[in-house]
Amino acid sequence: MAHSRIVITGIGGICAMGLSAPGIWEGMRVGRSSIGEMTSAPIDDLKIRIGAEIKQLPGVEFDRKRLVTMDRFSLLAVLAAGEALRQSGLVVDADNTSRIGAVVGTAIYGTETIENNYRALFIDRKTRTNVFAVPRAMPGAPAGQVSIVYGLRGPVFGVSSACSSSNQAFISACDQLRTGRADVMLAGGTDTPLTFGVLKAWEALRVLARETCRPFSADRDGLVLGEGAGIAVLETYEHAAARGAPILAELAGTGMSGDASDIVAPTIEGPVAAMNACLADAGLLPEDIDYVNAHGTGTKFNDRFETKAIRHVFGKHADALSVSLTCHCEFPPELIRVRPIKGRTNE
Repeated sequence: MAHSRIVITGIGGICAMGLSAPGIWEGMRVGRSSIGEMTSAPIDDLKIRIGAEIKQLPGVEFDRKRLVTMDRFSLLAVLAAGEALRQSGLVVDADNTSRIGAVVGTAIYGTETIENNYRALFIDRKTRTNVFAVPRAMPGAPAGQVSIVYGLRGPVFGVSSACSSSNQAFISACDQLRTGRADVMLAGGTDTPLTFGVLKAWEALRVLARETCRPFSADRDGLVLGEGAGIAVLETYEHAAARGAPILAELAGTGMSGDASDIVAPTIEGPVAAMNACLADAGLLPEDIDYVNAHGTGTKFNDRFETKAIRHVFGKHADALSVSLTCHCEFPPELIRVRPIKGRTNE
Protein backbone atom coordinates (compact mmCIF):
# COMPACT_ATOMS: atom_id res chain seq x y z
CA MET A 1 0.00 0.00 0.00
CA ALA A 2 1.38 3.42 -0.96
CA HIS A 3 2.09 5.79 1.89
CA SER A 4 3.58 9.23 2.45
CA ARG A 5 7.33 9.58 2.19
CA ILE A 6 8.93 10.50 5.50
CA VAL A 7 12.16 12.49 5.61
CA ILE A 8 14.59 13.63 8.30
CA THR A 9 15.36 17.35 8.35
CA GLY A 10 17.25 17.76 11.61
CA ILE A 11 19.17 15.72 14.18
CA GLY A 12 20.40 16.42 17.68
CA GLY A 13 22.32 14.37 20.18
CA ILE A 14 24.18 14.41 23.46
CA CYS A 15 26.10 11.61 25.15
CA ALA A 16 29.51 10.78 26.59
CA MET A 17 30.97 10.86 23.07
CA GLY A 18 29.95 14.47 22.44
CA LEU A 19 27.58 17.25 23.43
CA SER A 20 26.11 17.66 19.94
CA ALA A 21 25.46 15.55 16.85
CA PRO A 22 28.63 16.84 15.08
CA GLY A 23 30.64 16.24 18.25
CA ILE A 24 29.36 12.66 18.50
CA TRP A 25 30.12 12.03 14.83
CA GLU A 26 33.65 13.39 15.20
CA GLY A 27 34.26 11.12 18.19
CA MET A 28 33.03 8.12 16.23
CA ARG A 29 35.05 9.10 13.16
CA VAL A 30 38.34 9.21 15.07
CA GLY A 31 37.48 6.11 17.12
CA ARG A 32 37.46 7.78 20.53
CA SER A 33 36.12 5.68 23.39
CA SER A 34 33.70 7.36 25.78
CA ILE A 35 33.80 4.53 28.34
CA GLY A 36 35.64 5.12 31.59
CA GLU A 37 35.35 5.09 35.35
CA MET A 38 32.27 6.90 36.58
CA THR A 39 32.95 10.01 38.61
CA SER A 40 29.61 11.83 38.93
CA ALA A 41 27.33 9.06 40.16
CA PRO A 42 27.60 7.75 43.76
CA ILE A 43 28.85 4.24 43.00
CA ASP A 44 29.41 3.14 46.62
CA ASP A 45 30.15 -0.61 46.71
CA LEU A 46 29.53 -1.40 43.03
CA LYS A 47 31.78 -4.05 41.53
CA ILE A 48 31.41 -2.64 38.00
CA ARG A 49 32.54 0.98 38.03
CA ILE A 50 32.70 1.91 34.34
CA GLY A 51 30.12 3.61 32.17
CA ALA A 52 29.63 6.07 29.32
CA GLU A 53 29.07 9.16 31.45
CA ILE A 54 28.54 12.75 30.36
CA LYS A 55 31.17 14.48 32.49
CA GLN A 56 29.91 18.05 31.98
CA LEU A 57 26.59 19.21 30.60
CA PRO A 58 26.55 22.24 28.30
CA GLY A 59 25.24 25.49 29.69
CA VAL A 60 21.45 25.79 29.60
CA GLU A 61 19.34 28.92 29.45
CA PHE A 62 16.03 27.52 30.62
CA ASP A 63 14.07 29.23 33.36
CA ARG A 64 14.80 27.87 36.85
CA LYS A 65 11.10 27.11 37.34
CA ARG A 66 11.27 24.86 34.28
CA LEU A 67 14.50 23.15 35.33
CA VAL A 68 13.18 22.12 38.76
CA THR A 69 10.46 20.11 37.02
CA MET A 70 12.96 18.17 34.87
CA ASP A 71 14.82 14.98 35.61
CA ARG A 72 18.18 14.58 33.89
CA PHE A 73 16.71 12.33 31.18
CA SER A 74 14.20 15.04 30.26
CA LEU A 75 16.88 17.72 30.16
CA LEU A 76 18.99 15.66 27.74
CA ALA A 77 15.97 15.11 25.49
CA VAL A 78 15.17 18.83 25.48
CA LEU A 79 18.77 19.72 24.58
CA ALA A 80 18.86 17.19 21.73
CA ALA A 81 15.47 18.34 20.47
CA GLY A 82 16.61 21.95 20.41
CA GLU A 83 19.63 21.08 18.30
CA ALA A 84 17.47 19.08 15.89
CA LEU A 85 14.95 21.91 15.52
CA ARG A 86 17.68 24.45 14.84
CA GLN A 87 19.17 22.33 12.07
CA SER A 88 15.74 21.74 10.53
CA GLY A 89 15.07 25.47 10.31
CA LEU A 90 11.53 24.85 11.52
CA VAL A 91 9.84 27.81 13.22
CA VAL A 92 7.01 26.82 15.55
CA ASP A 93 4.22 29.41 15.60
CA ALA A 94 0.50 29.76 16.17
CA ASP A 95 -0.25 28.58 12.64
CA ASN A 96 1.58 25.23 12.80
CA THR A 97 1.93 24.35 16.49
CA SER A 98 -1.04 21.95 16.47
CA ARG A 99 0.54 20.02 13.57
CA ILE A 100 3.89 19.40 15.29
CA GLY A 101 4.33 16.71 17.94
CA ALA A 102 6.92 14.65 19.79
CA VAL A 103 7.45 11.00 20.69
CA VAL A 104 10.38 10.21 22.98
CA GLY A 105 11.36 6.70 24.01
CA THR A 106 13.01 5.70 27.26
CA ALA A 107 14.00 2.26 28.50
CA ILE A 108 13.14 2.97 32.12
CA TYR A 109 12.27 6.26 33.89
CA GLY A 110 13.76 9.34 35.55
CA THR A 111 16.39 7.52 37.59
CA GLU A 112 17.98 10.63 39.11
CA THR A 113 14.68 11.62 40.71
CA ILE A 114 13.93 8.16 42.09
CA GLU A 115 17.47 7.74 43.41
CA ASN A 116 17.54 11.13 45.13
CA ASN A 117 14.15 10.61 46.74
CA TYR A 118 15.03 7.13 48.03
CA ARG A 119 18.23 8.51 49.53
CA ALA A 120 16.30 11.36 51.10
CA LEU A 121 13.73 9.00 52.64
CA PHE A 122 15.89 6.08 53.73
CA ILE A 123 19.29 7.62 54.40
CA ASP A 124 18.58 11.22 55.34
CA ARG A 125 15.34 10.14 57.10
CA LYS A 126 13.24 12.85 55.49
CA THR A 127 9.49 12.45 55.74
CA ARG A 128 8.45 13.49 52.24
CA THR A 129 9.63 13.37 48.65
CA ASN A 130 10.27 16.19 46.22
CA VAL A 131 6.94 17.71 45.17
CA PHE A 132 7.81 17.10 41.50
CA ALA A 133 8.92 13.49 42.01
CA VAL A 134 6.11 11.96 39.94
CA PRO A 135 6.10 14.35 36.96
CA ARG A 136 9.92 14.30 36.87
CA ALA A 137 10.24 10.51 36.92
CA MET A 138 7.40 9.31 34.71
CA PRO A 139 8.48 7.78 31.36
CA GLY A 140 6.36 10.26 29.42
CA ALA A 141 8.08 13.27 30.98
CA PRO A 142 10.76 13.81 28.28
CA ALA A 143 8.17 14.07 25.50
CA GLY A 144 6.09 16.39 27.65
CA GLN A 145 9.04 18.64 28.44
CA VAL A 146 10.07 18.82 24.78
CA SER A 147 6.50 19.84 23.99
CA ILE A 148 6.42 22.52 26.69
CA VAL A 149 9.82 24.05 25.96
CA TYR A 150 9.31 24.28 22.19
CA GLY A 151 5.56 24.84 22.09
CA LEU A 152 4.51 21.64 20.30
CA ARG A 153 0.76 21.01 20.50
CA GLY A 154 0.40 18.06 18.14
CA PRO A 155 0.54 14.38 19.26
CA VAL A 156 2.88 14.14 22.27
CA PHE A 157 3.59 10.95 24.21
CA GLY A 158 6.30 8.69 25.56
CA VAL A 159 7.23 5.16 24.54
CA SER A 160 8.91 2.54 26.72
CA SER A 161 9.93 -0.85 25.34
CA ALA A 162 13.38 -1.49 26.83
CA CYS A 163 16.25 -1.22 24.35
CA SER A 164 13.95 -0.76 21.36
CA SER A 165 12.26 2.32 22.82
CA SER A 166 13.82 4.75 20.32
CA ASN A 167 12.85 2.45 17.46
CA GLN A 168 9.27 2.38 18.70
CA ALA A 169 9.32 6.19 19.01
CA PHE A 170 10.40 6.56 15.38
CA ILE A 171 7.75 4.13 14.19
CA SER A 172 5.06 5.82 16.27
CA ALA A 173 6.08 9.23 14.92
CA CYS A 174 6.07 7.85 11.39
CA ASP A 175 2.54 6.55 11.95
CA GLN A 176 1.35 9.99 13.09
CA LEU A 177 2.71 11.49 9.87
CA ARG A 178 1.35 8.78 7.59
CA THR A 179 -2.13 8.96 9.07
CA GLY A 180 -2.22 12.75 8.73
CA ARG A 181 -2.34 13.54 12.44
CA ALA A 182 0.76 15.71 12.12
CA ASP A 183 3.02 17.32 9.53
CA VAL A 184 6.16 17.23 11.70
CA MET A 185 7.18 14.94 14.56
CA LEU A 186 10.22 15.05 16.80
CA ALA A 187 11.25 11.49 17.65
CA GLY A 188 14.07 9.73 19.45
CA GLY A 189 15.16 8.45 22.83
CA THR A 190 16.75 9.40 26.13
CA ASP A 191 18.07 7.55 29.17
CA THR A 192 20.19 8.29 32.24
CA PRO A 193 20.71 4.95 34.01
CA LEU A 194 23.95 5.82 35.82
CA THR A 195 22.56 5.82 39.36
CA PHE A 196 23.41 3.41 42.13
CA GLY A 197 20.09 1.57 42.24
CA VAL A 198 19.95 0.96 38.49
CA LEU A 199 23.61 0.01 38.27
CA LYS A 200 23.21 -2.41 41.18
CA ALA A 201 20.24 -4.05 39.45
CA TRP A 202 22.19 -4.48 36.21
CA GLU A 203 25.12 -5.83 38.16
CA ALA A 204 22.82 -8.56 39.49
CA LEU A 205 22.02 -9.62 35.91
CA ARG A 206 25.72 -10.39 35.39
CA VAL A 207 25.79 -8.91 31.89
CA LEU A 208 27.98 -5.84 32.52
CA ALA A 209 31.47 -5.70 30.99
CA ARG A 210 34.41 -5.33 33.37
CA GLU A 211 36.67 -3.36 31.02
CA THR A 212 34.80 -2.29 27.88
CA CYS A 213 32.16 -3.43 25.42
CA ARG A 214 33.32 -5.59 22.47
CA PRO A 215 30.27 -6.57 20.39
CA PHE A 216 30.73 -9.64 18.19
CA SER A 217 34.28 -10.13 19.45
CA ALA A 218 35.50 -13.52 20.66
CA ASP A 219 36.62 -11.99 23.98
CA ARG A 220 33.40 -10.03 24.63
CA ASP A 221 32.13 -10.12 28.20
CA GLY A 222 29.12 -7.83 28.35
CA LEU A 223 27.55 -4.44 27.79
CA VAL A 224 28.31 -1.00 29.23
CA LEU A 225 25.62 1.34 30.51
CA GLY A 226 25.65 4.90 29.26
CA GLU A 227 23.53 8.03 29.24
CA GLY A 228 22.43 10.25 26.40
CA ALA A 229 19.66 11.43 24.11
CA GLY A 230 19.10 11.58 20.37
CA ILE A 231 16.24 13.33 18.59
CA ALA A 232 15.39 13.68 14.89
CA VAL A 233 12.90 15.93 13.14
CA LEU A 234 10.65 13.84 10.88
CA GLU A 235 8.37 15.37 8.25
CA THR A 236 6.36 14.32 5.29
CA TYR A 237 8.37 14.91 2.14
CA GLU A 238 5.75 17.30 0.82
CA HIS A 239 5.87 19.46 3.94
CA ALA A 240 9.67 19.57 4.02
CA ALA A 241 9.95 20.39 0.31
CA ALA A 242 7.32 23.11 0.54
CA ARG A 243 9.26 24.99 3.19
CA GLY A 244 12.67 24.38 1.60
CA ALA A 245 13.95 22.32 4.52
CA PRO A 246 17.35 20.60 4.46
CA ILE A 247 16.52 16.95 3.73
CA LEU A 248 19.17 14.78 5.38
CA ALA A 249 17.69 11.33 4.78
CA GLU A 250 14.51 9.41 4.08
CA LEU A 251 12.96 6.97 6.52
CA ALA A 252 12.02 4.39 3.91
CA GLY A 253 10.41 1.72 6.08
CA THR A 254 9.91 0.33 9.55
CA GLY A 255 9.12 -3.02 11.13
CA MET A 256 8.05 -4.32 14.53
CA SER A 257 7.65 -7.73 16.15
CA GLY A 258 7.43 -9.46 19.50
CA ASP A 259 9.36 -12.54 20.61
CA ALA A 260 6.55 -13.83 22.88
CA SER A 261 9.20 -16.00 24.49
CA ASP A 262 11.44 -14.94 27.38
CA ILE A 263 11.63 -11.63 29.26
CA VAL A 264 15.44 -11.40 28.90
CA ALA A 265 16.63 -14.06 26.43
CA PRO A 266 16.24 -13.09 22.74
CA THR A 267 15.07 -15.37 19.95
CA ILE A 268 15.97 -15.47 16.28
CA GLU A 269 12.36 -15.30 15.10
CA GLY A 270 11.62 -11.87 16.63
CA PRO A 271 14.37 -9.81 14.96
CA VAL A 272 13.97 -11.77 11.71
CA ALA A 273 10.29 -10.81 11.58
CA ALA A 274 11.06 -7.14 12.35
CA MET A 275 13.77 -6.88 9.67
CA ASN A 276 11.61 -8.60 7.06
CA ALA A 277 8.72 -6.29 7.87
CA CYS A 278 11.02 -3.28 7.55
CA LEU A 279 12.26 -4.39 4.14
CA ALA A 280 8.72 -5.04 2.95
CA ASP A 281 7.50 -1.66 4.19
CA ALA A 282 10.38 0.07 2.40
CA GLY A 283 9.92 -1.94 -0.79
CA LEU A 284 13.56 -3.03 -0.69
CA LEU A 285 15.42 -6.29 -1.14
CA PRO A 286 18.08 -7.59 1.27
CA GLU A 287 20.68 -6.87 -1.43
CA ASP A 288 19.77 -3.15 -1.32
CA ILE A 289 21.12 -2.82 2.21
CA ASP A 290 24.74 -1.85 2.95
CA TYR A 291 24.70 -1.29 6.73
CA VAL A 292 22.95 -2.76 9.76
CA ASN A 293 22.98 -0.94 13.10
CA ALA A 294 22.95 -3.97 15.38
CA HIS A 295 21.75 -4.25 18.94
CA GLY A 296 25.29 -5.36 19.76
CA THR A 297 25.13 -5.88 23.51
CA GLY A 298 28.51 -7.59 23.65
CA THR A 299 27.10 -10.56 25.56
CA LYS A 300 27.86 -14.12 24.48
CA PHE A 301 24.17 -15.01 24.10
CA ASN A 302 22.77 -11.96 22.31
CA ASP A 303 25.56 -11.50 19.77
CA ARG A 304 25.34 -15.14 18.71
CA PHE A 305 21.58 -14.98 18.19
CA GLU A 306 21.73 -11.59 16.48
CA THR A 307 24.32 -12.86 14.03
CA LYS A 308 22.08 -15.81 13.17
CA ALA A 309 19.11 -13.47 12.67
CA ILE A 310 21.06 -11.20 10.31
CA ARG A 311 22.25 -14.18 8.29
CA HIS A 312 18.74 -15.57 8.16
CA VAL A 313 17.38 -12.36 6.60
CA PHE A 314 20.30 -11.42 4.35
CA GLY A 315 21.66 -14.83 3.41
CA LYS A 316 24.97 -14.68 1.52
CA HIS A 317 24.63 -10.89 1.30
CA ALA A 318 25.33 -10.77 5.06
CA ASP A 319 29.04 -11.15 4.28
CA ALA A 320 28.95 -7.87 2.33
CA LEU A 321 27.16 -5.91 5.08
CA SER A 322 28.78 -3.46 7.43
CA VAL A 323 27.48 -4.20 10.93
CA SER A 324 27.95 -1.64 13.69
CA LEU A 325 30.41 -2.49 16.43
CA THR A 326 29.45 0.34 18.73
CA CYS A 327 28.99 -0.42 22.42
CA HIS A 328 25.41 -1.04 23.43
CA CYS A 329 24.44 1.59 26.00
CA GLU A 330 21.16 1.83 27.88
CA PHE A 331 20.47 4.72 25.54
CA PRO A 332 18.40 2.80 23.00
CA PRO A 333 19.87 2.14 19.54
CA GLU A 334 18.17 2.95 16.26
CA LEU A 335 17.58 -0.03 13.98
CA ILE A 336 15.14 1.51 11.51
CA ARG A 337 15.94 1.57 7.82
CA VAL A 338 17.01 5.08 6.78
CA ARG A 339 17.88 5.92 3.17
CA PRO A 340 19.64 9.11 2.06
CA ILE A 341 17.68 10.82 -0.70
CA LYS A 342 20.45 10.39 -3.28
CA GLY A 343 21.17 6.73 -2.62
CA ARG A 344 20.52 3.65 -0.57
CA THR A 345 23.23 3.28 2.00
CA ASN A 346 21.96 3.02 5.57
CA GLU A 347 19.75 0.83 7.72
